Amino acid sequence: MTQRYQQLSMAEHSQHSGRASRANMLLEALRTLVLILVFYSFSITLTFYNKKYITLYPYPLSITVLHLCVKFLLAWLIRQVVEQLTGCHRLELCWAAYCRRVSPAGIASSLDIGLSNWSFEFVTVSLYTMTKSTAVVFILLFAIYLRLEEKRWSLVLVILLIAVGLFLFTYKSTQFHTGGFLLVLSASFVSGIRWTTAQVVTQRAELGLANPVDMIYHVQPWMVLVLLPLSVAFEGTEIATTANLFRASSATAAFGTVRILLVGAFLAFGLECSEYLLLSRTSSLTFSPCPCLASSRRSAPSSWRPASTMTSSTR
Repeated sequence: MTQRYQQLSMAEHSQHSGRASRANMLLEALRTLVLILVFYSFSITLTFYNKKYITLYPYPLSITVLHLCVKFLLAWLIRQVVEQLTGCHRLELCWAAYCRRVSPAGIASSLDIGLSNWSFEFVTVSLYTMTKSTAVVFILLFAIYLRLEEKRWSLVLVILLIAVGLFLFTYKSTQFHTGGFLLVLSASFVSGIRWTTAQVVTQRAELGLANPVDMIYHVQPWMVLVLLPLSVAFEGTEIATTANLFRASSATAAFGTVRILLVGAFLAFGLECSEYLLLSRTSSLTFSPCPCLASSRRSAPSSWRPASTMTSSTR
């Protein structure tokens, strides 16, 4: 009788555990779905916003540096507010871990964002989508190299099918520009380094950077360090003499430009938060189709626009 009772208890416990496990899986899937929807919202909005204003303010590197500085200040402000409310000090990495662990993700992120924004001067969003779809291949290669994923031919086939599908989806709606194509292809290569190293950082428990605000706070300085010299070298003179900002005809015009740039920075902050949250819950390989699919979703209306032309001989 006792043995029978124990068997029934074990069966009930197993059934209860199974239901709890399924409920947890469903909840986790729902959270991931919400994060993907948030990511899509920020990604689509920011791409159209950048495409519109990069042609009006053709200083992509300088705009990116401004966005990075604003994102760092927002992350710092949020950390300070949380510290005051909770009384707990936020994480500060030591210099050794900061340089060794965070710098690869920060440097690769800056190059990816900078090259992508720069390419919008020369290419349509559809050509950008077609070329940037190769990022999933580079992410797979670096994920295998860093041992984040096992080398499986089925996995390779799936990634190649995703890349080829995105390529074919936008193939007929492109206006080719060699310089822009090379910029986007370089961004795709760097994107492989960016997301795999970011996965290592966000998912390594001893670093404690799973929180996207903490991750942004630690990554942005590295990104500024890389892009600021390039911005000064390629766009410094033009930025200093442009009628859109420092030599604006009125304070109202200058503040209008600043307002436009700050809106883009806030959108970029929301996008990066959703990116790191997704990355900490999934993987770089699982996450990688999301930016490409978001780009393909917005490629159709943008394909009606002509590609913007080169506006300066210095770039």
